[in-house]
Amino acid sequence: MADTAVRLPDPEVESRLARLDEVLAGLESVPGPAAREALESVSLLTEVYGEALARVLDHADEALCERLTGDELLGHLLVLHALHPEPVERRAARAVERLRPAVHERGGDLEWAGVEGRVARVRVSSGGGCGSGCGGGSADITEAVRAAVLAAAPELTAVEQVAAERRPAPAFVPLATLTRRTAPQPQGAR
Repeated sequence: MADTAVRLPDPEVESRLARLDEVLAGLESVPGPAAREALESVSLLTEVYGEALARVLDHADEALCERLTGDELLGHLLVLHALHPEPVERRAARAVERLRPAVHERGGDLEWAGVEGRVARVRVSSGGGCGSGCGGGSADITEAVRAAVLAAAPELTAVEQVAAERRPAPAFVPLATLTRRTAPQPQGAR
């Protein structure tokens, strides 16, 4: 049987979600019973859809669960309904890893450092080797990391940038000292 359902591409989903936020914000500011009932309807519908998602997860094997959580929209819905099967730290770390290539393109690096309490910790370094066409600097990167981590793991309250670990410089031994042989000294000379 052919699938005839019309699917929305991700940009269209994002557009509809943004519009939904606008409509709901407008409803919240409208006084009266009609607005309250409309908001209650949305709330009840959200609860029912959350229950439906929970039942899907109840029937999902590990492979299906991975596919569901790997889909950005479904992952967000699972988080919204507090159903996401992955721990907060794993979701936040994955969000950081997804941003690493973009940070590398700007000449920097991004490294997951873990969660402390309800705060995500990341190391951000800007390499500075980007040139003039890169756009914003480390503040833009830090904001992008914060937004991505908190979207993937809204249970966290903040994203903190931690200092890069100081690694000792490698010991330098000149090549000439490794290949130079000292002449044997005569006996008695010291």
